[in-house]
Amino acid sequence: MSEWLLEAKGITKVYGTVVKTSALKGVDLGFKVGEFASIIGYSGSGKTTLLNILGTLDRPTEGSLWFQEEEVSKMNDNRLAAFRNKNIGFVFQFHHLLPEFTALENVLIPTWIEAKSGSLKKQDKAKELLELVGLSDQMNNRSTDLSGGQQQRVAIARALINEPALILADEPTGNLDSETTDQVYGVIREINQRLGTAFLVVTHNDHIAAKSDRVIEMKDGLIERDYLTSELNEEDNWKAVAPKHCKYCFNDLEEARSALL
Repeated sequence: MSEWLLEAKGITKVYGTVVKTSALKGVDLGFKVGEFASIIGYSGSGKTTLLNILGTLDRPTEGSLWFQEEEVSKMNDNRLAAFRNKNIGFVFQFHHLLPEFTALENVLIPTWIEAKSGSLKKQDKAKELLELVGLSDQMNNRSTDLSGGQQQRVAIARALINEPALILADEPTGNLDSETTDQVYGVIREINQRLGTAFLVVTHNDHIAAKSDRVIEMKDGLIERDYLTSELNEEDNWKAVAPKHCKYCFNDLEEARSALL
């Protein structure tokens, strides 16, 4: 049996027909059950393109994608949509909640796609998830009555409703202030540890990357570096992430260390 939950083999992505642009140039990458990893890199390095392919929102030009030893890249569109709804959850920079629905109803939407109607069991599950993300007292409020951080937490609960093995998050804290970012990070970390859900987070936030279990650095459509943060001491871990990708500048190492806490 393969050790990988999700594995990409030789993934390339080329856009255009006359003028071709290679966004990915032969990426090999695997993720294990319960892993918490971050993808970092400059804009245009291929991070979001890779995330879309890993999440089956897009197809590679060449290469294959495997989920628990099944080649999902060969599935037709209908089968792929059903696979995606069941096995992968998504959290984006913009929460994409439906404004006319309550927090509880927004969380339940993926179950309606699957079953065409709600169920008491799923409603109980949605309430549990909203409690997990700290919104048990907000579940009947419309999404427009929630703060940005609360809306993003609803999006996290929605991503979990079908109990996926993997959550893909594209800049999930990109629109949030630093305090709310820490709160949202704390929520997804708790979910990772309590439920064993794997997380793959594309981020420009060096604080989140440095606190991940694994960091994957991309450049020009390739993986330039892939390492476990546990293999580095605190100072080396910070230096590995911050110099090239830091959005915040610190005057000394002590100030940087405090930001990681």
